[in-house]
Amino acid sequence: MTAPDVTGTPPGTTGAPTGRKRRLHPAWIVAAVAFLALVGAAGFRAAPGVLMVPLQEEFGWSTTVLSLAVSINLVLFGLTAPFAAALMERFGIRKVTSLALCLIGLGSALTVFVNQSWQILLTWGLLIGLGTGSMALVFAATIANTWFSKSRGLVIGILTAGSAAGQLVFLPLIAALAQNPGWRGASLLIAAGALAVVPLVLRWLRNSPADVGVLPYGAEKPEVEAADAGSPATSAGKPDAAVASSAPKDSANAAIRALQVLKRAAKIRTFWALAAGFAICGATTNGLIGTHFIPSAHDHGMPETTAAGLLAVVGIFDIVGTIASGWLTDRFNPKVLLAVYYQFRGIGLLPLLLGSSVEPSMIIFVVVYGLDWVATVPPTAAICRSVFGADGSVVFGWVFAAHQLGAAAAALAAGFIRDATGHYNYAWLGAAAMCTVAAVISATIRKDAVKKEPAAVA
Repeated sequence: MTAPDVTGTPPGTTGAPTGRKRRLHPAWIVAAVAFLALVGAAGFRAAPGVLMVPLQEEFGWSTTVLSLAVSINLVLFGLTAPFAAALMERFGIRKVTSLALCLIGLGSALTVFVNQSWQILLTWGLLIGLGTGSMALVFAATIANTWFSKSRGLVIGILTAGSAAGQLVFLPLIAALAQNPGWRGASLLIAAGALAVVPLVLRWLRNSPADVGVLPYGAEKPEVEAADAGSPATSAGKPDAAVASSAPKDSANAAIRALQVLKRAAKIRTFWALAAGFAICGATTNGLIGTHFIPSAHDHGMPETTAAGLLAVVGIFDIVGTIASGWLTDRFNPKVLLAVYYQFRGIGLLPLLLGSSVEPSMIIFVVVYGLDWVATVPPTAAICRSVFGADGSVVFGWVFAAHQLGAAAAALAAGFIRDATGHYNYAWLGAAAMCTVAAVISATIRKDAVKKEPAAVA
């Protein structure tokens, strides 16, 4: 008698009960390792805001110079994402993820040797930008789309919360080390955190369910994407070349595939609506708060460790908000959720106009912004999957590229505003206005586009 596989289902069956106790589906093991990888890669996300003041004090560099280093990182973070998604499809999730973590570790470790401003552009900007870009939120979408047939929104929410968990774990430690023994010790901590996850990735992160002889979690039969069927997908009876890939994933060059997907997606209005909204999302999170909140709090007399602790609390609320967003995405119209999230975020920025040292305003900001920090990711990824089918992960990579371009622009602009005016008030006010624009854009995403489901043609 043939032994059952790891899911408790004998080979050749499609999931019928066997009388044996079912074991944990390997998809959840992969998701757990992916979560840890995102935690390890998230160390640098907390670093610029904490290390900016110590670097200024030691080297005399301006806020604009350090903001430029962060902007380069964010641009590469975004532009690498769609190509990383295609590389994961061709070479495997495990190889790309391991290489990305090594780049983050190398860039963080080399930072301790910098003494010229161009060197911080190389380490913070180039090396860590390429590494974090390959471990961007598109990684979460790829894991969910590859390993899960149901509960995708929830899984993306949990994995996205890994970045918040990384911030929660690293931020207070980085802030403490930046004070004593210094920012170099904090940089080495980030490097160690990224490299520590590599052995787990190599051992447990599998590329696809086929590697362990199972179906995706929740699937009763193999899922056939239009790309694998060799024919264009149809949606509601209407062919649409932008809905699914027209080339097999295993033979197309990764870079060419990423560009071809962009060309197809650019013909669809939904893509531009998602990209515009996500650009504003990046500008108001990674670009503005992630980079400049701690320097702004320092301007108002708040100790850096206290400001870092507040952002860590934002991380706690973010975990709750993002997982809840994934659960809601599986049950409600994602475009409505996006509109609500963006407007909610704009309101959350307004208390900062009262000054970073006013405690009631800080409590409001921490709660509102924490719940909303990356809650936009599950509904955005769900719309990409629904509208673009087999191309969904790569399309999300391009949408995420827009996210990081917005973040880079905001990081640089806020640094310039601070140097020119001596405060960040205009940056906070402009970001709140942009959130309202993102809410309107999201609300206008076409209903029929969101509800499209690609159907394979034999």
